Amino acid sequence: MEKAVFLDRDGTVNVDVDYLHEIDKLVFVDGTFEALALLRAHGYRLIVISNQSGIGRGYFAAQDVERLHRHMNGILREHGAQIDAFYYCPHVEQDQCACRKPQTGLIDRAAAEWNIDLSRSYMVGDKEDDVMTGCNAGCSFGLVLSGHPVSEELQEKYRDRLYRNLWDFAQHICGEEARWDAHKDGE
Repeated sequence: MEKAVFLDRDGTVNVDVDYLHEIDKLVFVDGTFEALALLRAHGYRLIVISNQSGIGRGYFAAQDVERLHRHMNGILREHGAQIDAFYYCPHVEQDQCACRKPQTGLIDRAAAEWNIDLSRSYMVGDKEDDVMTGCNAGCSFGLVLSGHPVSEELQEKYRDRLYRNLWDFAQHICGEEARWDAHKDGE
């Protein structure tokens, strides 16, 4: 089985712009290319798990999101940082679907389709819903400060898994993995 990093999109991979669906408004968070390339080099599948309620609200169509994702991945590919798959929930909260974070429907689907071992995987994002999605799915998690404002209370609650951005998160988990591998080799 494979390991993965499940990534929130807005505020984690790219700068959070309300209801991003337009290519010309895409800006990546600093360090994203390096972070994703490092995670790939350490054998992680990279899978975006994103709520896209703008579809359900009628602000844009699913095709707009898919076009944006293809554009994003084209840029990421140039940096050796491509995403393996994008999964998104088009629903609004009132729909009470199984795929909207913090529900695990999207992670469950991705894990089945990509043969992912959730116990060796992470969910990383900029909101508590991302953290809860990871916990609910049986993943470890990281909370980044690069997007949505995170209250002092949440920063304290998740202080051991709090990172400035995706680059900080990637360096941490890849460094831990390297230390663990060195420890196993020394036994």
